[in-house]
Amino acid sequence: MPELITSNQIDEIKRRSISGVVALTSRTFMLQIIALIATFILTVLLDPATFGIFYVVTAIINFLNYFSDIGLAAALIQKKDEPSNEDLATTFTIQQLLVTSAVLVVLFLSAMIARFYKLDINGLFLLRALALAFFLSSLKTIPSVLLERKLDFQKLVVPQIVETSVFYVTAIVLAYKHFGVASFAWAAILRGISGTAMLYLIAPWQPILHVSIKSAKRLLAFGIPYQANSFLALVKDDLLTIYLGRMLPFAAIGYIGWSKKWAEVALRLIMDNIIKVTFPTYARLQRDEALLSKAAGKSILFLAITTLPIAIGMVFMVDPLVHVVPKYLKWMPALFSFYLFTFSGVLAAFSSPLVNLLNAMGKVRYTFYLMIVWTTLTWIIVPFTVKLFGFDGVAIAAIGISITSFLPYIFLRRILPLGTLKIFIKPLIATGSMASVLLMTFIILPDPKWRLSIGIPLGIGVYGLMVYGLLKDELMPYVSILRKSA
Repeated sequence: MPELITSNQIDEIKRRSISGVVALTSRTFMLQIIALIATFILTVLLDPATFGIFYVVTAIINFLNYFSDIGLAAALIQKKDEPSNEDLATTFTIQQLLVTSAVLVVLFLSAMIARFYKLDINGLFLLRALALAFFLSSLKTIPSVLLERKLDFQKLVVPQIVETSVFYVTAIVLAYKHFGVASFAWAAILRGISGTAMLYLIAPWQPILHVSIKSAKRLLAFGIPYQANSFLALVKDDLLTIYLGRMLPFAAIGYIGWSKKWAEVALRLIMDNIIKVTFPTYARLQRDEALLSKAAGKSILFLAITTLPIAIGMVFMVDPLVHVVPKYLKWMPALFSFYLFTFSGVLAAFSSPLVNLLNAMGKVRYTFYLMIVWTTLTWIIVPFTVKLFGFDGVAIAAIGISITSFLPYIFLRRILPLGTLKIFIKPLIATGSMASVLLMTFIILPDPKWRLSIGIPLGIGVYGLMVYGLLKDELMPYVSILRKSA
């Protein structure tokens, strides 16, 4: 029988998890807002084709990223016992061998890849720069894992602030000076250098080149199935972008990237931070099913409270925004895709924590089945819908595929008692109230400027009051925990 966690350990995990979510969300919220503003500025300065090139080349590098880790970092985080020095050294050494090999392959084939996609000299430079940045990023794995296992997210967020700030400041300055695609190249290199240096200053770790066969076998037992899921995610997303980069004009890829970027604002602002905290937290609680089930329910509640209003708010505000901002009407063709991606993104926000929970429990076999289903559907539906509807076909396909987001819940119900759909009732009521007020505001005020200036504060105010009235009792215990840990 597995050893249950003590009450003191439970309190400490709860405190660190909640503090971690709030630290990541609050400390990165303004950073994310800055990143969104910076992206917005870049979408004003640069044309859709430039963004299309950036998205395709980034997808090529992301393709390599999945072969650089083979799940060892996730295995270290999921490991029930504390990783040994042999575990850390083995993970680092294997990863660097894979990363170095992948980077050398990219550099060797870069000219050929550029010719295949008809990239100019700046596009070729971007490809090589992202390969270098990929190598620098790989050096951060072990310090990041050690901080995540300690649930010490306050420290982990600092390098993110540094590297994100460096990237966007560099990109905007160079885009303003008409560097075009090369703006992203120099920004990526400087981001890699600054982020890696800052992480090692905060969490020093002496790199060791050593491989223990025993340690590698133990870690790979979890890592390889886990990475198989990541590989399917790669095929589903990044390989699809690489394929579309050859089938569609770069401007069309830019429209797809723009619509997904803004449609997934809620996911990037909130879900990513919650997912980052919940994986190590769920792994620490995996011995106690009752606690694990309760933690999953609370995670979904927090996601519902935060992602639903952001998504609905974006749906209302994106059209007036496009009309108000100078030089922004060039993105009008992407609005239809934006609305569809927003809907599919909301469903993904609630399936992702459940997939995360399956992985943390070591049930990677289930997530592997899920990824097979989603990947197969993507490659069957997307080429067909793109042929019929052009670049909008990607978003149309996403709607159809998102309907299967209930599958992780079905898998989890077999192995873990989960709460019912009652979790969503109060957040949906609050979000519906906000949407009703915004709809009336838009009917009364046809001018896009007034819709933005009045609609945004009014929507936030109404939603805040509704959440306070409906969910005060559920949220106050966590507020108390934060006050004690502050």
